[in-house]
Amino acid sequence: MFEHFFICPYCTEEISMLIDPSLKKQEYIEDCEVCCNPIEITAHFENNDLIFFEASDIDQ
Repeated sequence: MFEHFFICPYCTEEISMLIDPSLKKQEYIEDCEVCCNPIEITAHFENNDLIFFEASDIDQ
């Protein structure tokens, strides 16, 4: 598993999530551990390296 730190698009707190690098392209929704709002997570891995990560609110 890969731990990635980022800023919540709702409360602007720094949070972290564990991401599985064995899945090359991922899109899912996970709640912020601080404010509990749903965050849309998009992550792309190449050779087990994170090459793209986006955390956005679901109201975009």
